[in-house]
Amino acid sequence: MVIELPKQVKQIITTLQEHGYEAYAVGGCVRDAMLGKEPQDWDITTSALPMQVKSLFRRTVDTGIQHGTVTVLLDKEGFEVTTYRVDGKYEDGRHPKEVAFTASLTEDLKRRDFTINAMAYNEKEGLVDLFSGAEDLDRGIIRCVGVAKERFSEDALRILRAFRFSAQLDFTIEEETLAAAKELAGTLRKISAERIYAELTKLLLSEHPGRLLTAYECDITEVILPEFDRMCETPQRHPAHYTNVGLHSLDTVRTVKQMSEYGGTAGFSSEEFRYLRLAALFHDVGKPDCRSTDAEGIDHFHGHAEAGADSVKKILRRLKADNATIDTVSRLVRWHDYPFVPEERPMRRAMHKIGADLIPLLLELRRGDLVAHAEPYRTEGPENLRKVWQVFLGIKSREECTSLKDLAVNGSDLIAAGFAPGKELGEVLNRLLLSVIEAPELNQKEVLLAEAKKKRES
Repeated sequence: MVIELPKQVKQIITTLQEHGYEAYAVGGCVRDAMLGKEPQDWDITTSALPMQVKSLFRRTVDTGIQHGTVTVLLDKEGFEVTTYRVDGKYEDGRHPKEVAFTASLTEDLKRRDFTINAMAYNEKEGLVDLFSGAEDLDRGIIRCVGVAKERFSEDALRILRAFRFSAQLDFTIEEETLAAAKELAGTLRKISAERIYAELTKLLLSEHPGRLLTAYECDITEVILPEFDRMCETPQRHPAHYTNVGLHSLDTVRTVKQMSEYGGTAGFSSEEFRYLRLAALFHDVGKPDCRSTDAEGIDHFHGHAEAGADSVKKILRRLKADNATIDTVSRLVRWHDYPFVPEERPMRRAMHKIGADLIPLLLELRRGDLVAHAEPYRTEGPENLRKVWQVFLGIKSREECTSLKDLAVNGSDLIAAGFAPGKELGEVLNRLLLSVIEAPELNQKEVLLAEAKKKRES
């Protein structure tokens, strides 16, 4: 096994070796390199103590020196170098009470979470694989180092990491590891909301977000996302659907794409894609509380979009999401069932009501939602959305006014024309905006001022 190390990583390892210390690239970077992926970060483990590492390199940062980590800066890049260590007792189910440095690479690798993350490499010794991580990579297996129950008891976050890696790598969680995750699911209550949100988001952004269903089957979501359990327990007896609310939502997550015509030639940004995947998961979160069944046995979910928007705000606040995410995702959920019509006037009204900024994201969410429906919705609906998109692009290209900021007059113009400041001023501007939405050619300053005076005099 030969892994091509970046020149800076080679330099750091060689420098440490030349001064009598052991040093290896370790963990996720080795795993990704073996999978043929470009590692995002290169971590180095060494027998050298932190102060010894600092003495060998001109520029360093004490990233976590109490835990043995020093960041070495080379060519304006940072590389974490961590001393071999043994973790002390985990008293809070998340962090060791203390760490002790060791001269043994074996002891350092034994404390790691999964076999595929417990391999080390340098060009002198080659691959150090004490727990058959390479074999598990070949087999597509997520397996704990040592006894799974012990690893998860030490740090409950590892339970979520198992499902996240399963989704990102399309790997199966090994039987003992899966059983331990289910048995210890309740210990996830010790994990901070921020950490749960980070792992959940990474899982949703993966190519296999359906692995969340396995987490549901192992009672994981009952602890971290009970709303999803309710969705999975809510049937949809309706011709448009063929699964329960939870499975339909996961199908929608999977079908929402980053490279979409609605995102332009460059696709959606990583931030926008995160909004989309979260909105796809939660777009029907209001359905369990809005379900009714008619005399023919058909289920209906009147008002679920509005209820869902309120629910998703509470969920994302609980998970400590940022305000921009809470606002955007709740708006997408609120409008995900909007009845778009591929005509200019209805499209301008939609842009005014929803916000032009949200339309591209909303159309992709709507497309994914429809594809996750039964026929004929999954084929006829997206075709209508393509027509809607073309109408939207035409309005944008002509820079037609759909919001107050694009109106040819503002409050100052009306005051200069003799209108008094106050509530009435806003009402006049909104009436003018509605007129322009119906007839874009009216968006001229002189025309609008004359219209405003006429309305005041009438």
